[in-house]
Amino acid sequence: MGERKRLSADKRKEEQRKVAFAKMLNIPTSPRKMRLVADMVRGKEVFRALGILKFSNKEAAARLHKLVQSAVANWEQKNDRRAADGELYITTIYVNCAPMLKRLRPAPQGRGYRIRKRANHVTVIVDTKDNNANNHEA
Repeated sequence: MGERKRLSADKRKEEQRKVAFAKMLNIPTSPRKMRLVADMVRGKEVFRALGILKFSNKEAAARLHKLVQSAVANWEQKNDRRAADGELYITTIYVNCAPMLKRLRPAPQGRGYRIRKRANHVTVIVDTKDNNANNHEA
């Protein structure tokens, strides 16, 4: 690896160490269904978002609840303190497509219908409100 690439990679890794995030990969739910749940909690305070997810009757909400709890635990680990009520916010949450499993279902007259079993990757980034404001000004 060249000097310039290594320096930019080190800079990117250093910035990543300051950010508290959690990723969940290859969730066997369609990205569209997961985005509906992610939109419900985007930008909300963490404990309010956990309450919304806990009482949502969507199947994807249970998975996202676990992921947000993991992101909060990562933030607490990096900052060596407990998260207070009203302090942490979900600054970024996004859902990307994962590789699709393609299967065939038998159909009439010797044909086969293709079934696409979709999956997704979800990333949640949590931060305090004042840190979030400082990042956007710079």
